[in-house]
Amino acid sequence: MRIVFMGTPEFSVPTLTEIVSAGHEVVAVYTRAPKPAGRGQAERKSPVHEAAEAFGIPVFTPKSLKSEEEQATFASLEAEVAIVVAYGLLLPKAVLEAPEYGCLNLHGSLLPRWRGAAPMQRSIMSGDKQTGIVVMQMDEGLDTGGMGPTEIIPITPTMTAGELHDNMMRVGADLMGRALAALERGSLDFTPQPAEGVTYAAKIDKAEAKLDFTQSAEAVHNTIRGLSPFPGAWFEMTLGGKTYRVKALRSQLETGSGAPGTFLGGELVIACGEGSVRLTQVQREGKGAMDAATFLRGAGTLPEMVG
Repeated sequence: MRIVFMGTPEFSVPTLTEIVSAGHEVVAVYTRAPKPAGRGQAERKSPVHEAAEAFGIPVFTPKSLKSEEEQATFASLEAEVAIVVAYGLLLPKAVLEAPEYGCLNLHGSLLPRWRGAAPMQRSIMSGDKQTGIVVMQMDEGLDTGGMGPTEIIPITPTMTAGELHDNMMRVGADLMGRALAALERGSLDFTPQPAEGVTYAAKIDKAEAKLDFTQSAEAVHNTIRGLSPFPGAWFEMTLGGKTYRVKALRSQLETGSGAPGTFLGGELVIACGEGSVRLTQVQREGKGAMDAATFLRGAGTLPEMVG
């Protein structure tokens, strides 16, 4: 099929690779423009941009698709279908309707639950036991389009957002490959989303990353794994008279109790509003990630909790 691919982060690359490997004609790739990054602030191309160049596919990086000029350029590509995977720009109606078969989006949740920007993180932070990925026919709403092929993905009790991300991008690439094969056969169908069960996965706010140990241990544990590895849930502790910010990257539920925010025993077990959590992997500011035993050896003494 004649395809325009639209995506930006690492999550999108396996789907682009799957489409190219299947022999489809990817006539153009749309991605976000290069941004300054690193100490030297040199412009860095997105992972999709680099992958497209490696495949020899023309790359477009408009700041917006709202202008008639950009919409005319998109239409001139004469794509049969556009595949959208974490692109990051709003698609106006003229763009949505330009390809013969419209625009298909790979969305990381079991719609209509978790429409919006951060479905993977929100599903874990809310304690969901499963999520999924769906091929959705895009319309002008926020993830409101019809649902096509879907895969259910279990969320294990210790799974982090990073692990779910890596699993989902592999499953999603295969799912989109099968959806395109069905589209070629004329057998790709879409079902309207139910009106019940709609929730919204708002973008993660920086303030949410600070741990609140007055919450239940389960809520703290879910926040830790839902924000790991990025942006990372954090708290502050004093060590040698100095206060440090520490990211909690992995944790386990424990049964001990005490005043919320205090350490229990000689390990990184912290009391919560109900129950406690054991921090098994942490990262002190300016240091790399390390397991709890390594952290405590370096500290020399059990730190004092601050908040």
